[in-house]
Amino acid sequence: MTDSERTDPFGRAIRDFHHGEQTDPLWCVDGDERLEHPIEQFYFDGRPEAVYETLDDDGLDAPLLDLGAGAGRDVLRFQERYDGPVVGLEPSHYLVETMRDRGVDRAVEGDMFALRESFDQNQFRAVYAHGTQLGLARPPHRLREFLADLAFVTTDDAVAVLDNYDPETEGFRDLLGHRPDPTPGVGYRVLHFEYEDDVGETLLFRPFTPDVLREACAGAAWTVEEVRYSNDHHYEAVLATA
Repeated sequence: MTDSERTDPFGRAIRDFHHGEQTDPLWCVDGDERLEHPIEQFYFDGRPEAVYETLDDDGLDAPLLDLGAGAGRDVLRFQERYDGPVVGLEPSHYLVETMRDRGVDRAVEGDMFALRESFDQNQFRAVYAHGTQLGLARPPHRLREFLADLAFVTTDDAVAVLDNYDPETEGFRDLLGHRPDPTPGVGYRVLHFEYEDDVGETLLFRPFTPDVLREACAGAAWTVEEVRYSNDHHYEAVLATA
């Protein structure tokens, strides 16, 4: 296997799991600390119907864009629920391959922080992101740029449901990779993934509170309509175009 093929331990491990070929755990690593990343639970196990009923109530509908769609767990459910195109976006070609193999009609390889490179203006009525990758949109500037790009690829009556960690909670401070951060409303988390002898790039997350998101939305054509917590440190924010 060439070096260029061994730069995505995260995607490779999930792809291998799907094919029943996973040889080692997928490790989430920070220095000497490591936790096994639960592939089956996070990317393949079904979610309760109530989760999707809540998203229906939020106004999700097609055309819909799923950011960081993983192995396509949610995209497949959206395809069943909505009459129109549903697109799963992933930077990993292994995960795009996995989504297509699992029956996702439209799986696109691309960067959620460069949406204008992959999609046209006003292409989507709804956007969904589950997996806390929003924390990679380091506030304030990159977050505002992301929200502006999100507005560009969505219609004037769009809704977006995005999740994140709340860095001002005890639960966040217990997560692997947590670092102290004096910035009000913003946290700091560093980690990488390892699979077999493949080491992924270091990921720098700057999770932020709902209030930080509200401030960023104020100048980016969005409003935060609702915030709901699934536990003490994880929340979903429902955004509507302003």
